[in-house]
This record gives sequence, structure tokens and C-alpha cells, in this order.
Amino acid sequence: MALTLLVLYGSYRSDRTGIRLARFLVDAFAARGAQAELIDAQAVGLPMLDRMYKEHPPGTAPEALETLATKIRGADGYVFVAGEYNWGVQPGLKNLTDHFLEEWFWRPAAIASYSAGRLAGARSNLVWHGTLSEMGMVVISSTLLVGPIASSLDEAGKPTGEGGAALMRAFPRFAEDLEWWAEAVRRQRDHRAPPY
Repeated sequence: MALTLLVLYGSYRSDRTGIRLARFLVDAFAARGAQAELIDAQAVGLPMLDRMYKEHPPGTAPEALETLATKIRGADGYVFVAGEYNWGVQPGLKNLTDHFLEEWFWRPAAIASYSAGRLAGARSNLVWHGTLSEMGMVVISSTLLVGPIASSLDEAGKPTGEGGAALMRAFPRFAEDLEWWAEAVRRQRDHRAPPY
């Protein structure tokens, strides 16, 4: 059975270059046989966090929250496409992520970061590692760093130039790492329920 992967992206800016990386990842995982779906925080349109999904009485959560909670619970793994804003994380992606907690538990997460410059979102990548671990995910050791994003991927998410070539060399290991953990977690969940 194909792995179900969510690719989560969180920019709300009018000129969103990071969407290129999100599109690349959806297409690249699909080419490897996964059911990969883009979760675009801007399209989902959650408000700034007031109540987490679990804080709504059963059956009363807004439809967007309910739909996304079902997708998160049903996924075998996650890829967080992490832009870097002033050495920090994108507020849109962080807001979307924080609406949930237990839904993320006991699944692997991968981080693919980007920026307009040569550091390729490395600082955001590091911050997300700790955040996702705290939220109950196993963060894989492989990572992707893409930058400068605009010269590494075209508008359709196709690799270009030296940065695109570097991404193509790095992607197979990144994908294999996430797939290995997702398959292992799926088997373990079939064998034994998570302890909490």
C-alpha cells in the first residue's frame, strides 16, 4: 500500500517562491509511488490560534480544522517546507501546526528548508527540528536545504541551475530516510498501539 505523505507549506506572502519547493516535493514523492498531498496554510485559511482542534467539543470544530485533523491522523509521515524569516520560522506554517497536537504523534517528519540566500533556511530548519520533536514526531536526520530558492527551482517546481542539481542529488537519500521511518511506524502501529 502506498505511503500517504503530507507536504506542509506556510507562506502567506504575495510572491511565494517557497511554493516551488513544495510542488517539487509533492511531484518527487508521487514519482516514487507515494500519495503526496500539499497542505497550503494560506489555502486552508485557519485563523490565528485561539483554540486548538482538541479544545473544540466533539463535532463542533470548524470544517477546515476537522478536515485537516483527519488528514494528519491518516498520514504516514510529513514534510515541512520551512521558509526562514529573520532567522526564525514562518508564522503561517507555525500557526497551522500549532492548531493540532496529538494528531501528529508517533509519525516521522522531514524538514526541507529554503531561503532567498545561500544559507537556504538552515536556521529555520534547526528550530523546526526541536519544535516537531516536542510535538511528538520523530524528525529524520536527513534534511534538504534549498537556496537561493528562485534560481534553484522554476515556477513549476522544476530544478534549475546548480542549486537544482544539488537538490536532485540530495533528494533520494532524504526520501529514502522518510520512507523507511514511515514504513517502520506503519508496521509498528499495526503490531502495537502507541502507548499514549
